Amino acid sequence: MITQEALQSLYALAFGFCFAGLLCSGYQVFAERPASFRLLNATRLRALSAIPFLMFAAPFIILRNTVRGRLHEDRNIGFVALATIIAGLWSLFAGTAAVEALRFAAGLS
Repeated sequence: MITQEALQSLYALAFGFCFAGLLCSGYQVFAERPASFRLLNATRLRALSAIPFLMFAAPFIILRNTVRGRLHEDRNIGFVALATIIAGLWSLFAGTAAVEALRFAAGLS
């Protein structure tokens, strides 16, 4: 039997990945290029404004770059596993923060 806390963590993980994918897809529609960490190389004001976006979009960007690196550059499977774990943890934390922000906004906390 799965515990309540484990189920909440699973939902937060899934929500984090879905939210990251939604943000990156929306960015790609409007900017006509995929989102990347190169947003931090822009001018100071643009880089600062990209930080909140990248905080939630990073799991998708990490996994997209990892899959591309594995397919096109034949990266080590250990590197792929490590990047997947990092993206998963990042997604869990971002998903938890987003779910809690939604609960707070709805007055459920």
